[in-house]
Amino acid sequence: MLPTESIKRILSTALANGGDLAEVYLEDSQSLRLVLDDRKLEQAVRGNDIGGGVRVFYGNTAAYAYTDDVTEEALIEAARAAAAAARGTNQSRVSVDLTQRKSPLKSMVERPYDEMSTAAKADILRRMDEAARAVSPHVVQVGARYDEISRRVWIYNSDGVWAEDDRQMLEFMSQVTSQREGVIQSATAGLGAQSGLEFFDNRDPIAAIVQAAEATMRMLDAKPAPAGEMTVVIPGGWGGVLFHEACGHCMEADFITNGSSAYAGLVGERVGPDFLSAVDDGTIPNRRGTMRFDDEGTPTQRTVLIENGILKEYMWDLTEARRMGRASTGNGRRESFRHMPMPRMTNTFIDAGPHDPEEIISSVKKGIYAKRMGGGQVEIGRGDYVFAVTEGWLIEDGKLTAPVRGATLVGNGPQTLREIDMIGNDLDLDPGLGHCGKTQSAKVSVGQPTVRVPKLTVGGTE
Repeated sequence: MLPTESIKRILSTALANGGDLAEVYLEDSQSLRLVLDDRKLEQAVRGNDIGGGVRVFYGNTAAYAYTDDVTEEALIEAARAAAAAARGTNQSRVSVDLTQRKSPLKSMVERPYDEMSTAAKADILRRMDEAARAVSPHVVQVGARYDEISRRVWIYNSDGVWAEDDRQMLEFMSQVTSQREGVIQSATAGLGAQSGLEFFDNRDPIAAIVQAAEATMRMLDAKPAPAGEMTVVIPGGWGGVLFHEACGHCMEADFITNGSSAYAGLVGERVGPDFLSAVDDGTIPNRRGTMRFDDEGTPTQRTVLIENGILKEYMWDLTEARRMGRASTGNGRRESFRHMPMPRMTNTFIDAGPHDPEEIISSVKKGIYAKRMGGGQVEIGRGDYVFAVTEGWLIEDGKLTAPVRGATLVGNGPQTLREIDMIGNDLDLDPGLGHCGKTQSAKVSVGQPTVRVPKLTVGGTE
């Protein structure tokens, strides 16, 4: 985006007041959003967001300034603003050797988005709406959204880092609501990937919304969920959102260094059964959290968080790694050039275990099968959570017998992790709809195999 000589001048300006490390981050994002609501195309918006920022470290703190003008002059002004906050005593460095880093990850796009017209993309949403309504006359509302995002980033710093990444994201999100005799039930569906139009070779958004519509119909016939402590089985894929929210955030380095995490100081200690391992992996092809480099120019990697029940590692960004004399694990992420990076998950999951999924269900005398997980609330540092089950089933004498609605799962993430007593061999990642908050939005993947928790509090209405 800018010649290297311009970058060097910006970095030198940023270090003029004696900072320890300077960084330039540039971004060019292009997007298309189509929204269909109640059979009407309500939005068709193209966007282009360009900007950059300069960060200066001085000791364990940093200052950041950003601009939507990516000329050398504007970025030098941003560098001066960030440098003005520096209180370091080091002499400024005026010579920076920038060497471009290479990534072993190949391009995740085979067919560019412009091979399909906007009208054809909107027609997919129309067909999704028709397919959902065809499931039943009790389907009363359908919404569908198409997003494509092309995000190019450049990262440079005064230690000589020069990294570039090209992230192309395609996704569908939909919601179906059904109503009968005063009972209303809703279900969502989503598909997403870092992919070009080859996305459609093995993903069918029409089939996904039909499944959501069918789920709402099952829930119209469901009886109220029982309440109390009972065995809960959580299937693979999107069920991993519970681990992400209730445990994964507790392993992000900012919560570790400020002492608010339930996992602080527990590296080398047992935190789960000996057949449980958990991983954060930013290198899995086509996944939402995959990057060649994180937003600080560090190559992403596979980080084993828990191995055979033993806590092995946390997820580090550059800021927290510098604070603790560590190396970054490639987990520094930012929503856009308007934000400073922070430790964030990428693709995070409980790994496959030793048990057969059918064996797990057949082992339950009485319990709940949380087939579809919805939203929830989590106290991130401690891991206390409440999660909605949007489609649940009773397990009676080892069999799924009847759908139940209105169930919630209530517990503490680290405690739930310790109490898991069966993990399936059917590892699956979510279908590509994960968004994570934590003050900034980030696209992520979650996952797990089928797991059994022998005693968990279920909130219900029966």
